[in-house]
Amino acid sequence: MCNGYNNNPLIKINIMKTILSLVAIFLVTLTVSAQEFKFEKEVIDYGKVAVGSEGKRVFEFTNVGDAPLIIKDVRSTCGCTVPKKPEKPIMPGQKGQIEVSYDTKRPGGFSKSITIISNAKSARKVVKIKGFIDKNAAPAKAKSMMSTGGTN
Repeated sequence: MCNGYNNNPLIKINIMKTILSLVAIFLVTLTVSAQEFKFEKEVIDYGKVAVGSEGKRVFEFTNVGDAPLIIKDVRSTCGCTVPKKPEKPIMPGQKGQIEVSYDTKRPGGFSKSITIISNAKSARKVVKIKGFIDKNAAPAKAKSMMSTGGTN
């Protein structure tokens, strides 16, 4: 009697071989693309800075994978944050940088995300900047070098 099921052990062995082959191909595909990067800091805190002060900061990272890392795109959450990506691939073991410039002419607190799109295992990586722009603080270069304490 035919019930739609085949109890032939050779067919079962062939099905198992096919499944194992597909799993093996999948695992090899995952390990071939072994680009990965590690950031020294994933959040840069500007702290409290004066209006108009230097807004450029640098995210430094290392390619800890075994293949060239290509940064395809870097995007920010708004126009007040301008990221700059490396133009050349970062070779395994080498360091790279992503420059970020924030418009410090906007007083108040800020927290911005920068999305990095690459050929790494995880195609998207998010790093952040945060800080406070104080309209009452003097820019660092304008601060007096004289002591503010004590009397003569």
